Amino acid sequence: MRNTIKDLLKSTVISIGMALAIFCLICIVFDIIYKGNFSLDNYRFTKMAAGSMIVGLGFGIPSIVYNNDSLPMPVKVIIHMGIGCVIYTVVAYAVGWFGGSATVAQGLIAAAVQLAVSFIIWFCFMRYYRKEAKKMNEKIQEIKR
Repeated sequence: MRNTIKDLLKSTVISIGMALAIFCLICIVFDIIYKGNFSLDNYRFTKMAAGSMIVGLGFGIPSIVYNNDSLPMPVKVIIHMGIGCVIYTVVAYAVGWFGGSATVAQGLIAAAVQLAVSFIIWFCFMRYYRKEAKKMNEKIQEIKR
């Protein structure tokens, strides 16, 4: 139980940090695109920053599913990404990342980009943890010798 809480806190902090870092990078890009005239009024920056934290939690907290050894990996990925993407979509409409006037094509493009970014981040974490597991297994083999 203690490791579960520790893992949950760790993934929460990492996911919020990543979400806010991505949010800041996107704000920088928009500021450059608008040549220093990018502004958010009426608490839109605050809403978007809070939305970023919620999205971070939406992807971070469900990652605890990977601690369940009884579920096959594809099911774990579907649960994790499904929850994260649904939360992202709801938040995106709520804070104005997707406008109400978005066309179906724009919605599909946004969904494709969202899934691509999510899977790239997921893949990087998976690769990192597999590498760590390999190192641990090698150390265990060395100790056994």
